Amino acid sequence: MISAHARDSFDRIFRKAAQSRLPLDASDPCEIVPIADASAGTTKDTQVVVLTISSIVFRMLLILHFDENDAARGYYLKEADERSFQEVFLEICNLCCGAMNQELLNAFPDLGMSTPYVLNARCLPHLHELKPALLSSYAITLNGDVRLAATVCVCAHAPLDFVADTSAVEETSGELELF
Repeated sequence: MISAHARDSFDRIFRKAAQSRLPLDASDPCEIVPIADASAGTTKDTQVVVLTISSIVFRMLLILHFDENDAARGYYLKEADERSFQEVFLEICNLCCGAMNQELLNAFPDLGMSTPYVLNARCLPHLHELKPALLSSYAITLNGDVRLAATVCVCAHAPLDFVADTSAVEETSGELELF
């Protein structure tokens, strides 16, 4: 139900958003590698942030996996920051999903985006219950030592074919979108 062009487009859109929004600084390395299993590398403490982008023809879940460990806290929290790690990380995840939403708006003008919510990663093996037409997972390494993962899950309600142009340079610095 999802064409090869659409699969490739979702992959490129995710990679561009992750590389531009997950690192705190544009010079920080962001390595993204496909993985076969969304649950690979999860521990009993691993949590996921779930965001949804919905249109008339599809529903996409962006699921960002994380462990709140010293490396992640040290990377995302600054000395003077009074916010919790989860608050800061949810904001970063929202920016990543918002970047994907902006790219998808070029092909689908009727999109809606959810607010992020946190679940335990034990829910990941149940994604197949949604009957996704596309399920892609990635291991992400930021700045050499911060390890995250991501899953893009797309459920199509109709045949889905589009080609995303992700070559345009984005000029925004991360504004807040309210729905």
